[in-house]
Parts: sequence; structure tokens; C-alpha cells
Amino acid sequence: MIQAASVFSSLQPRAGVKCCPAVCRSLVGTLLLSVGLSTAHAADTGNSAAAGSQAPGEARPQWYTGSLVSPSGALSKSGVFAWEPYVSYNLPVGYLDANGNSHPLHPRQQSVSNFTLYKYSITDSISIQVTPTISYLWKKKAGTSSGLKFGDLPVDLMWRYLDADPARYIPALSVFAGVGFPTGNYQRLGRAEDGVGSGVYTFRLAFTEQSTYTLPGQHELRLRMWGTFRRALTTAHLHNVSSYGTEVGFRGTAQPGMYGESGFSLEFGINQKWVLAMDLARDWADGSHVKGRTPTSGKIERIDRINSSSGDWLIAPAVEYNWSPRFGVIAGVSTYFAGHNTGFSVSPQVAFNSVF
Repeated sequence: MIQAASVFSSLQPRAGVKCCPAVCRSLVGTLLLSVGLSTAHAADTGNSAAAGSQAPGEARPQWYTGSLVSPSGALSKSGVFAWEPYVSYNLPVGYLDANGNSHPLHPRQQSVSNFTLYKYSITDSISIQVTPTISYLWKKKAGTSSGLKFGDLPVDLMWRYLDADPARYIPALSVFAGVGFPTGNYQRLGRAEDGVGSGVYTFRLAFTEQSTYTLPGQHELRLRMWGTFRRALTTAHLHNVSSYGTEVGFRGTAQPGMYGESGFSLEFGINQKWVLAMDLARDWADGSHVKGRTPTSGKIERIDRINSSSGDWLIAPAVEYNWSPRFGVIAGVSTYFAGHNTGFSVSPQVAFNSVF
């Protein structure tokens, strides 16, 4: 998903929102899936041999920055540090109902976010990765966040258990395991726009594949495939306005549903420096379970609901430019084109990739 973690509360049933309460509650639960999906950004750091993009000894290696969505595996040389800051603008354009039909959404909560990937190789096959996100949100004629907001913090340990051998068509295979820490605001919100966290510790698991092929004309093609899985390890305790769509006076708990993503990316080398990239990904999520009590018309109403499951399809074309084996930039846009019970948006983004 594209920065959806920072727009939980934008889909609450409120005045001016053209969305029925049941659908909007479902959308709020759906957007929780993106709290841990930092792989929605390039998470690549891979345009040099040290970063695992080429086979050692390749005569004229193709330089890559990485596609917008695909995660990369562990770095291939110990002591290497990779840094990749992203800036993205997220514009919600509507929501998709249970039948996949598109509907308008007003007002639209927009955001600008900085997602930065830090990766360090502990050994030649094991790396650690941290991906903090800072966002600022606003909604036309409805309000803004109270300032820059720090989201939940994912920390992953990754192990490349099979090295690539292009001559024998053997891909590089990696596995990730980690935890998302609940560092983002999620309850007792002074403004609904401040909700950028889940309030739970989240187990994170991912498998990645990467392989390269030489096409006619000496053009390189890199293929990546991946699958991710996320599951909440704890329960969020909620008070008042929260990321889960609750209102003032609410007391209770919330449990995000399981969620994940699978997809593939293609990167075609026009020449050593210029690359065309494209991602296609499928997100899915079980609905979050919210329980508690809230005052309604002078009475205490008991809440016990499970939001509908959701899914979406994402496409992300981009252009990469690498002016050396260690430095490059990527710019593109990611957007949804199909799904159900989910909001959809358009997100232009740009990132600078560096390996030291």
C-alpha cells in the first residue's frame, strides 16, 4: 500500500464524507494493513555488486536503484551501509466497495511523507533494516495533523540463504523476519488526522526472489518476486478518538487482522545508467476487530464489530537513473486499479539511493 498508514482516520463516517458508516469503518480497518508494509516503497539499496544486484566479476554490470515497491534481499558484503530516503505525496481519489465499484470520497485527506530505509550488512549474507516514516496530513476545509507525525517503526533481520548464479539461472533467495514497533500515535487523538499508528507490535515475515537475464542487444532485465505476511502480536487499548475510527468517549480494544502482499517487478536496462521499472502487487487484509463501549445519545452503546476483509491491486511504473555503482535516483507513481472494501489513491514519489 502507498502510505495508507497515515490516512486511517480520513475514512471515518463524518459530515461531508460521501460514504456510508459501515463501508467507512471497513475502510479504516483495511488501511491498518499498511502500518507494517514498508515494502510498499522501494526498500532496495541495490545498484552495486556489494548490494547484491550483480554477479561478482561481471564485465559491465548494470546499475540499479530498485523499483518503487519491490523489497530487496540482504546485502552481499559485510560492513556495507545503505541509505535510501523517499518523499511521496499521497492523494486519495475514492474508495472501492465490496463489489469493486468506485465511489468518490470527500473531503480527501492528503499527505506528504518521508520514508527512509537504513540497511547494514552484519555478514556477507545477513543484514538488518530499519524503515522509519514521518508524515504530515491535511484535509481540505476539515483540518490538518498537529505537526509532523512519526509512524510505527519496522525493524527486520534478513538472510540470503541462496546466492545468485546467473549462468545456471539460479536466483538469489532471501527471507526477512522482524517486528513493527507501535511508535505512531493511535489513540487519545486531539485530531483524527493525527492517527498514524496501530498501537500493536506486529510480526513481519517476507520471502524474496531476485534474478537477472541478458536480453538481445546486451540489455539487462531484473526480475523480483516477493510475498509478505503480517500479524499483530498484541492488542491495542483504545480511548477516545483513534486510528480505528472510534469517537470521543470510546473505551475498548482493537485487534488488526492479518494482512500481506505479493507481487513482482521488472527492471529493464536501457543502458548502464538508465532503467525502466514496473511493479505489480496484490494486497490483502482481514478486517480489524474492535470491541468496547461508547456514549451515544445519552446511553452507553456496546461495540463489537469485525470490519470486512479487503484487497487491492497496485501498479507502479518508474524511471531510474544511476550515475555511479553506488548512487542513483528513482521517480515514479504508484496507484490502485482494482480491489474491494478499500480506499485507493495516487502517489507520486522520488527517492535517492546510496550505498557506502
